[in-house]
Amino acid sequence: MKVIFSILLFLSGFIYAQKSIVDALSEFNYSQLKSKFDDYYDNDKVSESKIIAQYYLQKAKKEKNNLQIAEGYILIHFNEDFPTALKYIDSLEIITKNIKGSLYPTRTYLMKGNLYFKYDYLKKALDNYIIALQYAKDQKDQKQIAYANINIAYLNNYLGKYAEAAKIFRYYLYNPNNITNESQHNQIRVSLINCYIELNKLDSANILIKEGQTSAFTGKSKYSVNQYLYFSGYSNLKQKKYTIAINELAKTYNFFSSINDNNANYALYSLGKCYDGLNNKEKAVEYFIRLDSNIQKTNITFPELREVYTYIIDYYKKKNDKEKQLYYIDRFLKVDKKLDEQFEYLSTELPKKYDTPKLLQEKEDIINDLKNRKTFLYTSIGLLLIILLILAYLYYNSKKTEKKHKQIAQDLIHSIEHKNLEVSDKSNVVLLQELESATENLPLDSFENNVIQNNESLTEEVVEKIEIKANKTIPEDVIQNILKELRNFEAKELFLKKGITLANLAKSLKTNTAYLSEIINTHKGKNFAAYLNDLRINYALNQLVVDRRFRSYKLSVIAEELGYNNEQAFSLAFKKKTGTTLSIYIKEIENSHQY
Repeated sequence: MKVIFSILLFLSGFIYAQKSIVDALSEFNYSQLKSKFDDYYDNDKVSESKIIAQYYLQKAKKEKNNLQIAEGYILIHFNEDFPTALKYIDSLEIITKNIKGSLYPTRTYLMKGNLYFKYDYLKKALDNYIIALQYAKDQKDQKQIAYANINIAYLNNYLGKYAEAAKIFRYYLYNPNNITNESQHNQIRVSLINCYIELNKLDSANILIKEGQTSAFTGKSKYSVNQYLYFSGYSNLKQKKYTIAINELAKTYNFFSSINDNNANYALYSLGKCYDGLNNKEKAVEYFIRLDSNIQKTNITFPELREVYTYIIDYYKKKNDKEKQLYYIDRFLKVDKKLDEQFEYLSTELPKKYDTPKLLQEKEDIINDLKNRKTFLYTSIGLLLIILLILAYLYYNSKKTEKKHKQIAQDLIHSIEHKNLEVSDKSNVVLLQELESATENLPLDSFENNVIQNNESLTEEVVEKIEIKANKTIPEDVIQNILKELRNFEAKELFLKKGITLANLAKSLKTNTAYLSEIINTHKGKNFAAYLNDLRINYALNQLVVDRRFRSYKLSVIAEELGYNNEQAFSLAFKKKTGTTLSIYIKEIENSHQY
């Protein structure tokens, strides 16, 4: 009765503790619960992770959230035995049947494949991975494709195809692309270390071991710490550092055996190899026999067991122990049969169902890549030809424009030189005065017609202004006086001063802006700005021809000499007035003066 009372007290205490935990979990959302589960599971806190998984599933069912119910089945199956875990995965398949998106059914087959792999049903593991891969490809889900490829790489690693497996592990280790989480990243690194050790790339393996140990100690994961300690021991075994290896491997065996993890068997195998390396066959056989005992309990095999049984058989053969020799021959045959079945299937089906389709896909990708390259090449050539044609057209136009500008410049130069020869005793300004004088006495109608006929640059708007202003009446004496003052303004080259405006010029001529503007428009056939600009440009045209020193000035200096505020304003005014550029004009002057 006392014993029963004690048990009841214990149970009530456990139920109360469990209720407290559940109450605490109610504060967390699904993401936080998943994070807590991972933390407990990775640190081998089985009971705590079980409680979280069960609460997660109950919460999802209560809320009728099918997607989270599916996640609950996944979490809860991790801590169950094979038959129970398989039932949860079957439930996962049912609950996700109508869930849309690319996650399912791919994930279901990946989970089922992993479960079969964990319990050494490698044929079924492969079949499920292949189905998952096909679904992932159909859905074009790169993350799920990656998971399928990684899991198949684990099978290649198991089969001893270390180079093929290492290629996949290395790619996803250094190109995670948000595909792997921290736990998956760690497992990929562990698998790559194993490949490197088996391929005798010990320097690469040791770098990853140190990297993993740093990460494991930071994360305070005992499981990961012992994983990397195991590989450190295995690496030392390969380097024949047997004493160091034994020390490390013994620690990992104690840890993994305490949690019934299959890595304990690999530690036993490596310890036996160490003692064999030290020529201590008795100790080696002791570890190998302990390994066989574990294999009988779990029925989980691995290829190196063949070596183990032949070693034990050979040992008892030398001891002339027929009974034990016969016993381990029988054990060898049973294990070998299973290994043969799995290896035969995997060796046949992996190339047929995975390697060949992968090669065909790579072939198709290469063909498509070549087609794309050709398309890109032809497109590039086409674009290049178009660009060349445009450049050729622009070059032709620029040459044509340059030729036109040269011709204009040459005509201007010849015209100026011809006038200078005819009136060598007169300055350019005097010539202008005479022209103004000649037009001054013409009747208004005659002058108007002369301007319109001989100045093609005048627009209809200017002509209209001339006609309007012609109708306005200004006293004749005022007109003559202003024209006289303008001739004086031109003769003294006062137009070269900076800052000349209609207002300040009218003031200096002792008239008003209205009269001055009208007379310039009427008698000069242009507005004040054009009148001032033409005087300056005409001066520049002549001065550049006759004055070599003036030609040698910088553009900014020439612009300032002519009264412009800056060289840009002068360049634009020069081209607008003459139809050519200043640089071409000067160049043509230099060319004409060479002969």
